Amino acid sequence: MGFRKKYIGNRAFYGSVLRMVVPMILQNLVTNLVSMIDNIMVGQLGTEQMNAVSIVNQYIFVFNITVFGAVSGPGIFGAQFFGKKDYEGQKYTVRFRLMICAVIILMGALLFSIFDDQLIALFLAKKDSPAVRAETLRYGKEYLPIMIAGLIPFGIGQAYASAVRECGETKIPMIGAFSAVGINVLLDYVLIFGKFGAPALGIRGAAIATAAAKVIEAGVVIIWAHTHHERNRYITGLYRSMKIPGALAADITKKGIPLLVNEFLWAAGMAIIAQCYSVRGLDVVAARNISGTITNLFGAVYIQLGACISILVGARLGANKLKDARDLDNKLLFFSVAAAALVSVCVMPLAAVFPMAYKTSGEIRSLATYMIVIQALAIPLWSYTNACYFTLRSGGKTGMTFLFDFGYTWLLMIPLAYVLTRYTTLDIRPLFAAVTFSEVVKVVIGYFMVRSDIWINNIVGVEE
Repeated sequence: MGFRKKYIGNRAFYGSVLRMVVPMILQNLVTNLVSMIDNIMVGQLGTEQMNAVSIVNQYIFVFNITVFGAVSGPGIFGAQFFGKKDYEGQKYTVRFRLMICAVIILMGALLFSIFDDQLIALFLAKKDSPAVRAETLRYGKEYLPIMIAGLIPFGIGQAYASAVRECGETKIPMIGAFSAVGINVLLDYVLIFGKFGAPALGIRGAAIATAAAKVIEAGVVIIWAHTHHERNRYITGLYRSMKIPGALAADITKKGIPLLVNEFLWAAGMAIIAQCYSVRGLDVVAARNISGTITNLFGAVYIQLGACISILVGARLGANKLKDARDLDNKLLFFSVAAAALVSVCVMPLAAVFPMAYKTSGEIRSLATYMIVIQALAIPLWSYTNACYFTLRSGGKTGMTFLFDFGYTWLLMIPLAYVLTRYTTLDIRPLFAAVTFSEVVKVVIGYFMVRSDIWINNIVGVEE
């Protein structure tokens, strides 16, 4: 098979993919844009406030990714049930998502409330002055309790949004995100700086704005799902009971637990790597916060292209169109990496400009610029491994995705960051580059996993 035929689709193919993925990208882009605006506004208050928010958000990130993992397992079955037109089966997967998200919300709220001091203190390096450490801890404890309240709408909203997307309706979650962004930005301006007669609440104002935006975003998706039964067949009778057939619950648990644990451990691993960098001082924390803000914004493109792979390929697998699924995956993998390369080119010119938006030192801005360049170069690598992850997941190979993500992060990336930050005097710049580009190892592993075709699997059967 020629390269063009194997990896390049026709106009109709790209049209159908873009109709699905563009709203998903825009939704994620808007969400990340809100986070960036929060970050920049808090950055006007001072470095200690910015570091406190960055540290707390490391833990909120772990929670968010864990929720994503929790809805992913049932989502594999939901996408294939939808492809099979089994709406009763899809309903059961939505119930499963709601219940598991409720458990995670409760556990997250308890953990963050009880161990707030200890969690924040993990990122406070001894090389920083006691006064700076004390201020950062105080600001973090102001910000965290309000962010805990935002866990509830986020978790429930994700359970609904994942079900809506697997039905091919990606515009509604986007509209929810758009509805929230205006409120978030307005409340940020008013509550952080005390405008229009409101009190100047600083980082507490930023937290209130973020929590309010999550309520609005979730509300739009939930209300739409319950008022459009013909588009969401699973919604009819959703709450008449929370019954799930035992065999299906066992299957979802068997496939879903590795995904949930994998997402949690991957996100926890990213937090541990961030903590490793923090050993080199709060200036490094600040620089990573700035660089991560801009690269996360543009990361919406390859992240949502990966999610699109899971939905489209999963639906074909559920319909037992196995050859079509393989052909579609080849084209989507190539498209994802090509789009990521374009994103990388777009990020580069912003490296020297974006850090100027923060009220911080020249040293921090310079380090942030360097980190943005390194991360921009790594975007195509991240895109490919992300696409491989979703390919494996679409066929229910959650054990392989666990090894793929967890194995790389915990067996290579974390030990590398730990050793380099604690047992060498290597400057933070080449150190950061070495840890970031270790992703090449994961690219090679992903290539052989996808090429094996072991993921081509129909896990819900096919109707006679």
